[in-house]
Amino acid sequence: MAAIQYYDVIFKPVITEKSMAGMGEKKYTFLVHPEANKSQIKEAVEKMFEGTKVKSVNTMNMDGKKKRRGMVVGKTAKSKKAIVQLTEDSKDIEIFAGL
Repeated sequence: MAAIQYYDVIFKPVITEKSMAGMGEKKYTFLVHPEANKSQIKEAVEKMFEGTKVKSVNTMNMDGKKKRRGMVVGKTAKSKKAIVQLTEDSKDIEIFAGL
């Protein structure tokens, strides 16, 4: 695969009850490109959201869920999730502000 650019790394934020509770501790959850590593995710967050400084990145690979439609059984696509911890002096990420 070609080199992943920083704007291709982050797909969308994860909006769940658990991820919203982590925002008080400056932890934000994103769905990311399956081949992106932690340093690429850190670079993407710092470039896409001005004034943010990343303290740490935790990633997890999620397998696809089993789905059925009648007798046919298939799986959804696997994905990767990243939890990004910002430093104390960092600005908050704006896209979560109105939620």
